[in-house]
Amino acid sequence: MANDELKTGTTTIGIVYKDGVVLATEHRATMGNVIAHKDVRKLFKIDNNLGLTVAGLVGDAQLLARYIKAEVELYKLKRSAPMSVNSAATLLSNIMRGGGGSYGFYYVGLIIGGIDTNGGHVYSLDAAGGSIRDEYVSVGSGSPYAYGVLEDHYKKGMSEDDAVSLAIRALNAAMRRDSASGDGYAVAVINKDGFRELSPDETMERATKMKLMVGFVKHP
Repeated sequence: MANDELKTGTTTIGIVYKDGVVLATEHRATMGNVIAHKDVRKLFKIDNNLGLTVAGLVGDAQLLARYIKAEVELYKLKRSAPMSVNSAATLLSNIMRGGGGSYGFYYVGLIIGGIDTNGGHVYSLDAAGGSIRDEYVSVGSGSPYAYGVLEDHYKKGMSEDDAVSLAIRALNAAMRRDSASGDGYAVAVINKDGFRELSPDETMERATKMKLMVGFVKHP
């Protein structure tokens, strides 16, 4: 199985709330109609104030995550300050626009989100290097189902608790209808206290309280 055949047909979500952002994904990777892996990392900590979600070819996505993490570290060393969310999104979109990857371009859809002196922000990035900021975004094969939930329930200035619950509810809707999405939730919160990824027990407890689908394998 060539690595460039392994795709994370997936659901990824970014939400801006009152004090920061929530990023969320599920764990499944597919190869055509085959569920190739059930515990794939699609949510990455880039810095204390920045996170990234990935969809698309696993190899391309992992490479870009390493690129942007290295660039952010170099920026901090030179400037003695964290990179802003807009700068990180612009840098990553420029890397993607420059070409590369398995097909001469990066076959991915990304969400970069975080917090800076101007508050919380999320950006969706496409394979052509386009970068779009919004209050909430979803990328991946399950995004139409996630957007149905986000459109109905998102409120500007919502609390962290409500934003986390909304992310889980939107992921659940996608996993119920998109065969390429599934096998658990990965959720992170980024605010003034830094980057925190919720434990599997915490996401499971929330899903159970909301009476959502909880019949998947819980990853350590």
